[in-house]
Amino acid sequence: MRKFERISFKQFKKDVCDSRELYDKIELPSRSTKNSAGYDIRSIENVIIKPGESKAIKTGVKVSMNSDEVLYIFDRSSLGFKYDICLSNSVGVIDSDFYNNPDNEGHFQVKLINHGKNDFEVHIGDRIAQGVFMKYLVVDDEKEIESTRKGGIGSTNKEGK
Repeated sequence: MRKFERISFKQFKKDVCDSRELYDKIELPSRSTKNSAGYDIRSIENVIIKPGESKAIKTGVKVSMNSDEVLYIFDRSSLGFKYDICLSNSVGVIDSDFYNNPDNEGHFQVKLINHGKNDFEVHIGDRIAQGVFMKYLVVDDEKEIESTRKGGIGSTNKEGK
């Protein structure tokens, strides 16, 4: 089952702050029109990104999906066209086993880079990226993989069983 959820308030306090009011304002990603492929992802913090600078922006959100699916995080077209803002890693990849990992519960962030000439302001509630669910395929002759995710970002290099 595919769904977005808020991270727990305990994780929110660890990653963001201890404001219950801000936590209650977290908007889960949603589609803007009935034929939209992407789910708009929103910021839960105010951030200024100076020209040439990149910043990770917290979302307060985690995502659950089927084991043969991935959530790709893409730029919002308007940010690139209007402001020269894009994702620092081009496309974000959130695997199904990132959900509820022991490091951060699967709290995903969006890292934006400013290629423009002016400061770019992000406000709480601003749409900063879009997520698209897709199924993926694996090769038929793949050896069985027994390792499991042990943590958050960059954890696929960690040993796990």
